[in-house]
Amino acid sequence: MSVLTNQESGQLREVLRIEQLRLVQSAKDGLAYSMNRDRNIGRDSGDEAMEEELFSTELRLRDREKGLLYKINCAIDRLTAGTINACEDCSEPIGFRRLVARPVTTLCISCKEDREREEAASASASGLRGDDAIGSSSESQSSLPDE
Repeated sequence: MSVLTNQESGQLREVLRIEQLRLVQSAKDGLAYSMNRDRNIGRDSGDEAMEEELFSTELRLRDREKGLLYKINCAIDRLTAGTINACEDCSEPIGFRRLVARPVTTLCISCKEDREREEAASASASGLRGDDAIGSSSESQSSLPDE
C-alpha cells in the first residue's frame, strides 16, 4: 500500500478538522434551537403542524450530522494510525484525490462501485428503484460530496 506524504496527511487532517468543527458548532446551534423553542398556546392546528414538521426535520438533520461526526472521528483515528488510505474490503490503496473529495470513505472506488451494484440489484429484487438503494448507503448519507 502506498503511504501518504506528510503534506497529503496534513491536508486531509485539515479537511477533517474543519468539517468536525462545523458539525460540532451545528450541534450546539441545534441544541440551542431546541432548548429555546417557543410553544405558543392558542395557535391554529396548521401552524402547530408546520412547526412540528420543521422541528422533526431539524432533528433528523442533527441525527445525520451525528453519524457524520462519528465517521470523521473514525477517519481521524485511521489517519493517525496511517491506515486512512487502505480499503477496508480489499486492502488496496484509496487514491489521495478520492480521500480529498470524501475523506470519510473506507472503500476504494472499485469496491464502492461493486457495493453500489449489489445494493442496486438487491433494491430491484425488492422493488425499489436503483438510485433509491444507492442513496440509502450509510457512506452516501453525509454533507460531504458523494462518491
